[in-house]
Amino acid sequence: MLNQLTISELTSKLAAREASARDAVQACLDRVARVDGDIHAFISHDAPDALAQADAADKLIASGVTHAQKPLLGVPIGIKDVLAVKNHPLNCGSRILGKFVSPYDATAIEKLKDAGAIIFGRLNMDEFAMGSSTENSAFGVTRNPWDTTRIPGGSSGGSAAAVAADEVIATLGTDTGGSIRQPAALCGCVGMKPTYGRISRYGLVAFASSLDQIGPFTKDVRDTATLLNVVSGHDERDSTSVPQPVPDYAKSLRGDIKGLRLGLPKEYMIGGLDSEVKAAIDAAVKQLQSLGASVEEISLPHTDYAAATYYIIAPAEASANLARFDGIRYCARVDGADPIELYSKTRGAGFGPEVKRRIILGTYVLSSGYYDAYYLRAQKVRTLIRQDFLNAFEKVDAIVTPTTPTAAFKIGEKSDDPLQMYLSDVFTISCNLAGICGISVPCGFTTSPKLPIGLQLLGKPFGEEMILKIAHAYEQSTDWHKAKPTITK
Repeated sequence: MLNQLTISELTSKLAAREASARDAVQACLDRVARVDGDIHAFISHDAPDALAQADAADKLIASGVTHAQKPLLGVPIGIKDVLAVKNHPLNCGSRILGKFVSPYDATAIEKLKDAGAIIFGRLNMDEFAMGSSTENSAFGVTRNPWDTTRIPGGSSGGSAAAVAADEVIATLGTDTGGSIRQPAALCGCVGMKPTYGRISRYGLVAFASSLDQIGPFTKDVRDTATLLNVVSGHDERDSTSVPQPVPDYAKSLRGDIKGLRLGLPKEYMIGGLDSEVKAAIDAAVKQLQSLGASVEEISLPHTDYAAATYYIIAPAEASANLARFDGIRYCARVDGADPIELYSKTRGAGFGPEVKRRIILGTYVLSSGYYDAYYLRAQKVRTLIRQDFLNAFEKVDAIVTPTTPTAAFKIGEKSDDPLQMYLSDVFTISCNLAGICGISVPCGFTTSPKLPIGLQLLGKPFGEEMILKIAHAYEQSTDWHKAKPTITK
């Protein structure tokens, strides 16, 4: 089935005229019709629009346009519902945006279209990317394809589940504290958070502006390199976009990893780490050593402060960013007798409980008398966390950790305990605070039930080539990424 193929496999078939882009889109549409009632990865998709894009792609291929010119020509790519796509709905998993339709394309979407990709549907997410389980969406819960009684991770749960269930070839998500890597690990696919500033955030609805980063979900590491090449690069419309040259990431997948030095942080092998996850990580470390890499224990001494630091900085930035949703300009409105009542009723009806919790927390830590005690102190600790990583990268080429402390948990299991939910991202948060790059690749399964486990590789700023090289070498020496879920309730 074409929907089961990787980007490289599908583009080879399209180039050889063994299949058409219309065939590929129809295969994805058929798969969504069969399984998305159980998974609910998609909020919406427009079949006529996707097929029209496919027909346009087929005409380009027939006219002689090659995949060297347009590397994603005819490839269906799903989009997390936080990225602007012109003339498509944009809801961020929230009621407050009502029937808002984006008037423009995000830079990442422009780049996908320029590369010939077919923009296929809106993917479910935790409301405004605030969550670790995709249970906070106003459009319902997304379920894990490996066990539909369990969460797919979050906030990009729809993006991960759609790839794992073969509903689409690849997807884009966003990662503010682990929202790509964590669901990728829990759904058994590849997910990458690039270095902050590598991909333009123009057209991304902001959660926490100093932490958010767009990144790919794919079925293998080579596809991640392909998609990353397409969407990376400097953009003058984003003041945080870094004018750094974009290397050919596919070239980084060549060669072996003999002689590379990998660090295993002692602070990540904690008591709350599930025994089967630990066993899978230990086995992955041995596999990397068998490929010629050396592994040494390192220390990231301020790791214990990462979660507390994140949950001050991220809500503070969210409280400022979400102030624009006031019922006046472009979101749904609940009328009131005066502006204050209008704001109150609109936001009260439009935002869900988790978003309200974070706005309240963020407003509190920014308020007079508490700014220095919380927000300013958190920024200082953030600097220490970043320095921990920079010190480590003077000794090692990359850092190896678990992606998550456990496999996917049951839907509803942690809904009433926000602190336990927040700890689902304990291994991924530091990467965002430090602004470095990270990738999660499949490295095993729990036994009963069979649930995916992810290996996280962290690299220095703009060190995507190195972690892609290591991830690809590991992936090609194992078969974990080839496993497919049997979707049952």
